[in-house]
Amino acid sequence: MCSTAATSNAIGVLIADSNRMQAQLLMTALRRRPEFHITTCPMDTFSILQAIAQRPPGIAVLSLNPPAGVAETVVTLRRFHLSHPEIPKLLLVDSCDRELVVSAFRSGARGIFPLTDANLRLLFKCLLRVAAGQIWANTEQLNYLMDLISEVPSLRVVNSSGSSLLTPREEQVVALVAEGLGNREIARELNLSEHTVKKYIYRVFEKLGISTRVELVLYAVNNGDPRQAEWLAAPGRNAPEA
Repeated sequence: MCSTAATSNAIGVLIADSNRMQAQLLMTALRRRPEFHITTCPMDTFSILQAIAQRPPGIAVLSLNPPAGVAETVVTLRRFHLSHPEIPKLLLVDSCDRELVVSAFRSGARGIFPLTDANLRLLFKCLLRVAAGQIWANTEQLNYLMDLISEVPSLRVVNSSGSSLLTPREEQVVALVAEGLGNREIARELNLSEHTVKKYIYRVFEKLGISTRVELVLYAVNNGDPRQAEWLAAPGRNAPEA
C-alpha cells in the first residue's frame, strides 16, 4: 500500500523500497524540502505501476536492498522502464560494481547514487538533476560505461561439446552481423577492409554449415554466448588475418 506526503508545486518523487525503515527515513528527509512531493511503495513492478497510475511522478527512486538481489532489481527496473520510459529513474545502492552499473543504465536508469559515498544535500541535487533530464554518474561509473562503448562486441559460438568453433575475430564479426551491421559498417568498426570482412563471413559460413546472413543471425541467437571482448588490433588495412 502506498503512502503520500503532500506538498504543493513540487516535483513528484516515487520511492520504491521494500525496506520500510529506510523508505521512511528517506521520505522524512525529503519531506523537509519543498521541492519534492513524496510517494512510497514496495519494490516490485506491480506496486510501482499501481503507484504511478494513482499519481505519475516526476522521478522514480528505486532502492537496491535485501532480500531483493541485483538481478531482481534490474528486472523490475527494466519492466518499469518499458512501461513508462518517460519517467526518469534513479537507482539507490550501498555500493556498485561494473556489472550493476552497466545493467542499470541499459535497463533505463538515468542515474546511480551510492548512499555510502555522499550526504543528503548531494542526494537532493541528484534528484533535481535527474528529474530535469540529466544523467547522474560518478567518475568510476562513467569509466565503466566508456569502457563498454569502446569494446567491440563478441559472440562465442560453441559446438555440442562446448568447444569454441570460431576465432576471436570471427566471433566479433558474427556479433556485428547479429546486430544488423553490413559489411562496410563491420569493416569500419574493426578497422578492416570490406574484402577481409567478406572472407571472415565466408569462413564462418563454412565452419557453421550455413549459407546466408539470415541463417547466421538465427544461429547466433540460438547458439551464441555474448561475452566481454578483448580488443583485437587489426592487421594492415588490406592484409588478411588468420
